[in-house]
Order: sequence, then structure tokens, then C-alpha cells
Amino acid sequence: MEPEALVRDHTIYACVMGSRAFGLATDASDTDRRGVFLAPTPLFWRFEKPPTHVEGPGEEQFSWELERFCELALRGNPNILECLHSPLVEHVDDTGRELLSLRDAFLSRKVYDTFTRYAVGQRRKLDADVRRTGAPRWKHAMHLLRLLLTARDLLRTGELRIDVGDRREWLLAVKRGEVSWAEIESRMARLAAQAEQALHRTPLPAEPDHARVAGFLFRVRRDSALQTHADHEVVQGVVRGGRVGEG
Repeated sequence: MEPEALVRDHTIYACVMGSRAFGLATDASDTDRRGVFLAPTPLFWRFEKPPTHVEGPGEEQFSWELERFCELALRGNPNILECLHSPLVEHVDDTGRELLSLRDAFLSRKVYDTFTRYAVGQRRKLDADVRRTGAPRWKHAMHLLRLLLTARDLLRTGELRIDVGDRREWLLAVKRGEVSWAEIESRMARLAAQAEQALHRTPLPAEPDHARVAGFLFRVRRDSALQTHADHEVVQGVVRGGRVGEG
């Protein structure tokens, strides 16, 4: 089965991400689409396995196979976790709704390490820009501040909310270069310290609920295999019935 067909015919969840989901979109913003597809179980019984992810077929579109998506979510991958909490859902079926019902199962104190590690990598890039050109890429500075705000609030409340709400105008001012780099640096340092403080009192569990997620994956793989078998039996029944009628 072609990768594009997996996305077209077997997507269980699709949403819009990026600035539009974060509440930071402007007229020039792209529409970033992300999705999760469930590869039919029989495809895993071959030497050549289904892809773990597919880029496209649309522009700015990227999808993960369900198992890979869950693996990354259990590790606390920021992009994956935020995908599960997008306020802009474009498609969801029954399996997708069950996936969304597991959102809390993926959250744990691991998010402190994963969000911090991602933030540190982005900060290094900004520092390199400042050394090279005298200024950061302001759009990237805005998104790093948004990420730090999200991480701090997640650790404080145990809930992941990605829309920036009333912080929109200040963050867009950062994007336009209207906030000094010194002020941005100060805010980043303060948010990082607040996240570390929140870690010690967070309501999040130490580990994600692996068993709950594993049970979900087992059920959907089993149901996919049973459905394929049932479809095969129906086809065979039609074929046999046609042959009997020919006589």
C-alpha cells in the first residue's frame, strides 16, 4: 500500500498545528497539518513493514503511524503531545477519539526533561544568530518563549494547553522585533526557573501510563486483523455464491 493511501484511507486523527493552533496566526501564517494513521494489521505480517511516518500528500502535512505516535508521546515529545491537544481538529473517528481520551496517560514528569532539552537546543540556535548577526530570529524567539510558558504551566497544573490566550499580543511583539533581546533573555531565564520550581510540586505522575496505552494499541491491532478477516470472508462468500449461481 502506498504511503499516501495510508494517510488518505486510514487516518484516525488529523489536526492543525503551528501558529494557528497556538493562537499566534497572522495573515501570512501557513497551515501546518498533522495526523495519525492506523496501518492495517496484515501489513505488519510482511518483511516490508508500513512506514512509521508519511510526509504529505498535502503541503505542510505530516502524519505518524499510530504505534510510532504513541511511542513518541510516551517519551514526552513536545511536538507529539501538543498535537494531541490542538484545538483545531479536522478529522477524528472512533479510534481517534479513544486516542484523545488517553491524553492524560501520556503526561508525566518526563515533560520537564523533554521540553527543557528542546528549549535548550532552540536557545543555542538563537544565541548563534545573535553572535553572527547581532539579533536573533525573532519568530523563533517568540516560539521558544511560548514553549517555555507551556512547559511551566503544564508542570504547575498537570494540564497541557497550547493556545497562548491573552499572551498573544506580547508574543507577536516579540516576533516583530519590538521587544529587546535583553528582556527576552530575562524572561526566558525566569520561565526556566519557574518550570524547575514547578517540577517539585507538579501533580503529574512520575511515569506515563504505559499499560493503558499498550492495551489500547493491542485492541486496535486486534480489531484491525479481525476486520480484515471478516472482509475476506465476505468476499469469499460472494465469490462462492457467484460460482454456485453460474451452474
